[in-house]
Amino acid sequence: MEHQSPGDPHLDRVVERSPGDPHLDRVVEHWSPGDPHLDRVVEHRSPGDPHLDRAVEQWLSWDRNVLTRSQVEVFLSDRKWEELRSRLCSRMSFGTAGLRGPMGAGFNRVNDLTVYWCNGAQICSPHDKEIVRSIEEELQPWSASCWAEEEVQVNPLRTDPLPHINLDLNRASPLKFVHSSFHGVGHVFVQKAFEAFGFVPPLAVPEQKDPDPEFPSLRCPNPEEGASVLRENAHIVLATDPDADRLAAAERCDGGGWKVFSGNELAALLGWWMFLHWKEAHPDPADLQKLFMISTTVSSKILQALARIEGFHFEETLPGFKWIGNRIHELSEAGNSVIFAFEESIGFLCGGSIPDKDGVSAAAVVAEMATFLHNKSLSLNQQLLNIYHTYGPHLSQTSYVICDDPPTVSKIFHRLRNFHGEDSYPQRCGGVRVANVRDVTTGYDSSRADRTCVLPVTRSGHMITFTLQNGVVATLRTSGTEPKIKYYTEYCAAPGTSEAAALQEELDRITAALLDDFLEPEKNNLIRRCV
Repeated sequence: MEHQSPGDPHLDRVVERSPGDPHLDRVVEHWSPGDPHLDRVVEHRSPGDPHLDRAVEQWLSWDRNVLTRSQVEVFLSDRKWEELRSRLCSRMSFGTAGLRGPMGAGFNRVNDLTVYWCNGAQICSPHDKEIVRSIEEELQPWSASCWAEEEVQVNPLRTDPLPHINLDLNRASPLKFVHSSFHGVGHVFVQKAFEAFGFVPPLAVPEQKDPDPEFPSLRCPNPEEGASVLRENAHIVLATDPDADRLAAAERCDGGGWKVFSGNELAALLGWWMFLHWKEAHPDPADLQKLFMISTTVSSKILQALARIEGFHFEETLPGFKWIGNRIHELSEAGNSVIFAFEESIGFLCGGSIPDKDGVSAAAVVAEMATFLHNKSLSLNQQLLNIYHTYGPHLSQTSYVICDDPPTVSKIFHRLRNFHGEDSYPQRCGGVRVANVRDVTTGYDSSRADRTCVLPVTRSGHMITFTLQNGVVATLRTSGTEPKIKYYTEYCAAPGTSEAAALQEELDRITAALLDDFLEPEKNNLIRRCV
């Protein structure tokens, strides 16, 4: 009773119930009289876990969001110690896509207490580690103003970027567009983007228009996993993922059926279209010296082919738009212009307004491009074939296997790095000689004189790229967010090559060999992707 709060019978009862408990004494010593929520912390103290008790006390002391605070209070009242321990005794970590986790209460959830860098791009190393350190040093919110949401509406830093966007575009379209937001937030924003471009807003897929975290009409809320929104009364179907930063597109074919574009194919079209627009506004060839396009290293090399022929610059980054966004910032600071960037997982950046992928603006640009081509009696797919004729066919495949056992993953990549003895990589894939190997996990690149990789070394996962003698580029990498080993293959052929069927057959063969010989799915109990 030494640290009792005078005149508080509830506190007296708590202390009397647990004599000689130094942890409880500490809670009482720092008591906030008159706070029923902290009363509940003491009253429903966890059995023998002072770390959890402290975490609960911190959360209820700091959180001012009614919804997330009430979640913790309910778990506390129901004595759901494991749920509280899961939410409050660990923190989110940075992956390929930055901080990612479920929304809800807890230090390892996305909420008001737990988030871009000052340049507007996603966080990448070394800032991620410094942010984690800073978070751990400054856990408590600085002031009550952190919770004043209404101040955002009147803050002078709040601006509307729409008036600054160049809208010198096609003003009408005879095409009919349908859009699905995949039960996410995108539809209202895609509507506004179409209106800003002078188009009639796309029709909505009714059962997928409104946000719903249960995704009731979808097997998987990922536009990459297949076209579930195709509609016969549309010319083009557009789909954004639930948070509207990625875009998928499909076009109705003349003979019936649909052409669903991969992220690499859509990037070929968008890269061509953005350069066409840029070239019209910049007739001076000298301007090409400051022009850049960027893609991640596991994406198609089609932009590299455009750059080689057209004379602008192309760069690659590690997977993840955080690397693209930060590189855009660096290039812009040096007076350069990045007009297009992409990652094969249907993430596109059209223009330089924001250093991140955006499915909303990309949807409007696809509509503009499709309208332009339609007026020239061309479909998107026909123009894609024209691009391949000019810059060379780029046929690609992307898939994955699932492995829930980290030691197995390590064993697979250890074998690849010691394939013919210590420190030796595979020399052939599907009977084709491996010309170069790049391993960003170890920093090795056999194509360079100093054998040093240009891309940043990343030891948090595995990624090895094999460039074959026949022009196929194959990459194996672990996912930064899921228990997957992803594999990417692409046949990069010379301009004018017309034997698409033969190229595809060869790519299929190499991909099968990469999977069977390098990953050995059956031996390693890997689960192949089911489409």
